[in-house]
Amino acid sequence: MAEALTRAKEFGADVVDEIKKVTWPDWPQLKNATLVIIVFVLIVAVIIWIMDLASRGVLDLLLGLFTR
Repeated sequence: MAEALTRAKEFGADVVDEIKKVTWPDWPQLKNATLVIIVFVLIVAVIIWIMDLASRGVLDLLLGLFTR
C-alpha cells in the first residue's frame, strides 16, 4: 500500500513538472482558436444536415416505390 502511495506522489510531481513546461496561449490566440473551432463545428453540422436531407429524400423515394 505504501508503494502505491509513493508512486502516486511521484506521478503527481511528474504531472506538475510537465504542466510547467506547457506554453499556454495568450488571449488573442485563444480567441482565434475558439473562433476556428466554432466555424469548423458549424460547417460539419451543415454537412451532416445536408447528408440527412439527402438520405431522407432517398428513403422517401424508395418507400414511395414500394408502397403504391
